[in-house]
Amino acid sequence: MAIIRNEPLHKQVAAAMRQSIAAGEWPPGTQMPTETDLAEKYGVSRPTVRLAVAALRSEGLLDVKQGRGTFVRTAVNGPSGAMERTVTHRGGTYETPTDAWFGHGEEPAVYRTRTDAITAPLLEMEHDELLIGVDRLITNPTGDGRALHRLLLPMERIEDTPLTQQPDATPAEAYATLAAAGRELAWRERVSARIPQPDEREALHLSEAAVLLVAHRITYDQAMNLPLLLEETRLGAETTALTYDIEPAKPKRTARTAKAGR
Repeated sequence: MAIIRNEPLHKQVAAAMRQSIAAGEWPPGTQMPTETDLAEKYGVSRPTVRLAVAALRSEGLLDVKQGRGTFVRTAVNGPSGAMERTVTHRGGTYETPTDAWFGHGEEPAVYRTRTDAITAPLLEMEHDELLIGVDRLITNPTGDGRALHRLLLPMERIEDTPLTQQPDATPAEAYATLAAAGRELAWRERVSARIPQPDEREALHLSEAAVLLVAHRITYDQAMNLPLLLEETRLGAETTALTYDIEPAKPKRTARTAKAGR
């Protein structure tokens, strides 16, 4: 490799490695040579190689598998799967496209927690109010999709329902329980993105270059406009997309419109 002055050496090595990957010298899925072999190949030190590999990992070209080595990632040309974010009401039951996901993965973890800076505004509650939390790792039974799902139930808003004794219900089951208790259900959702934490990356099998999608769904009583449940779904944007059906909404009735109609 010809050395270029006034350019960091590890960037030159990263560029040479990137070119070799693009040329097919190391096809997707191939294990990369050791640091010693790469240092000899490019005529640089092992710390320089380590920096170059780190740069390619941050770009999503390389993956490090604990105890196995560094591998060339398969090219990602967009999410390979989709998670539909719809709710269907059939008689006294509710269905979502991800109901089957809750039958696969790990057993739910049920615990007590409290509202914080994120959950309190979404639930329209004060900070540090009591919640029941239910955490699950859910998986797509027909594909590779994985998601971390969290259901948060405010104690004061479910105390007259069976959810106090059975908080580990699936979302569809929780909707049906609330409807049976006389709630008029509706939903709103907010989606954001952030860098995943190491435990999230491991659980969801994400690369180091992955972005985490975070969907917060609020189930609320439409008659009182009161939030009842909060769901948080976390998944990798490189593997799974979120899809929505959009229906036209009726204009909100304002105070001025109400007076004009009298």
